[in-house]
Amino acid sequence: MRKDFGDMAMDLDNHDIDTGEIVSDDRQHVWHHLTQHKPFEQNDPMVMVKGKGMRVWDANGREYLDAVSGAVWTVNVGYGRERIADAVRDQLVDMCYFANSMGNVPGAKFAKKLIDKMPGMSRVYFSNSGSEANEKAYKMVRQLAHMKFGGKKHKIIYRDRDYHGTTITALSSTGQLERKDQYGPYTPGFVEMPHCCTYRSPYTGEDVYNGEKYARELEKVILAEGPDTVGSVVLEPITAGGGVIVPPEGYFETIREICDQYGVLLHIDEVVCGVGRTGKWFGYQHFDFQPDMVTMAKGVASGYAAISCMVTTEDVFNQFKNDASDRLSYFRDISTFGGCAGGPAAALENMRIIEEENLLENVNVQGEYLLGRLNELMDKYEMIGDVRGKGLFVGFELVKDRLTKEPVDESVPMRIGAECMKQGVIIGRTNRSFRDLNNTVCLSPALIATKDDIDEIVIAIDNAMAVVTA
Repeated sequence: MRKDFGDMAMDLDNHDIDTGEIVSDDRQHVWHHLTQHKPFEQNDPMVMVKGKGMRVWDANGREYLDAVSGAVWTVNVGYGRERIADAVRDQLVDMCYFANSMGNVPGAKFAKKLIDKMPGMSRVYFSNSGSEANEKAYKMVRQLAHMKFGGKKHKIIYRDRDYHGTTITALSSTGQLERKDQYGPYTPGFVEMPHCCTYRSPYTGEDVYNGEKYARELEKVILAEGPDTVGSVVLEPITAGGGVIVPPEGYFETIREICDQYGVLLHIDEVVCGVGRTGKWFGYQHFDFQPDMVTMAKGVASGYAAISCMVTTEDVFNQFKNDASDRLSYFRDISTFGGCAGGPAAALENMRIIEEENLLENVNVQGEYLLGRLNELMDKYEMIGDVRGKGLFVGFELVKDRLTKEPVDESVPMRIGAECMKQGVIIGRTNRSFRDLNNTVCLSPALIATKDDIDEIVIAIDNAMAVVTA
């Protein structure tokens, strides 16, 4: 595969950076995400200053192999892609921004290219984050409820262990208790359905792997709430931060049947899985069904510019096309930075790179290799209870006892991560999401990962596990 990274060596001296000043400014003035800042009173924050390919360097010049694509499943095509940066730069000089009530050149081109990868889908609504994209979908459901059902068909069903964003309404649709703790009260009209994790299944025997069995839980919730009150269901194709959960065979096909039966829109949240992460353009394409709405962000532009998309079928779009005399019938929403032309310019170039370098095939090859290597570790360490995933989107769950499946305390994966960091490898984990299931180590290396990269990641985990289990 061709990569335009140039020399992979890192020389911080070539950059006009006063690292001491930067670290000091950061410590005094930056409020970091997901961070308890009390330790910064004694220790310096980590500041990343350079990235090339799969590697990043901190302000001290230390090199790390990034096995989580920017810590949040984002930098899909790797760091240092000059052609994406050039595309954004050129676009911003020509036309940086205009409200998306008007169009722009990269927006039109990227929308066409994106829809070509999504048979059955038709329209793209731009915004700037995954949380916002999901909010757009929820607003569409609520508006349709008022336009067609007297406001009654407004409820949105979400799934236990899924995550859909950080805003109050996105958290209202999130099945992760610790992420939601202390932020209520929440937006009303959101209802939870059970998860589909076969490793922690409530079923026994053959039912453990019966996707239809899990999917029928949706029907139970719809009937309990009243079919005339439920407007949509939102699901991740593969649960991400909730533990990398791949649904069993037949699950989504049955979900689609249930939605059709009760007139419920099916919204698939591809914020993590979208644009190649799982070995197909979108995670839902591993299954035989057609969504009504698909949301995406993160890997859409590989982090080179902020962009998210809410994609719908033509049928959903047409429900907002009415006579001009109906003043309130169009989708009355705006996203300020949905009008930034840099986002679709980056996204267009990002998608071209994935095509030209055949990265989907690489994801499938290296993902299979990664799963195999992790299963070897499972044979070696009793603490690994389950290995699961698809493509370069993999996790393994840590338990105290394989028979009882009692989860380890979250301090254990934290320690494994710290031991890997000492070896220059950055891994991820479920992070303050649940009361007792913050026990999954998460791996999502860039789509450009090689066999050597995978080996380096697994060796670091092996060494870390040896320390933790000693």
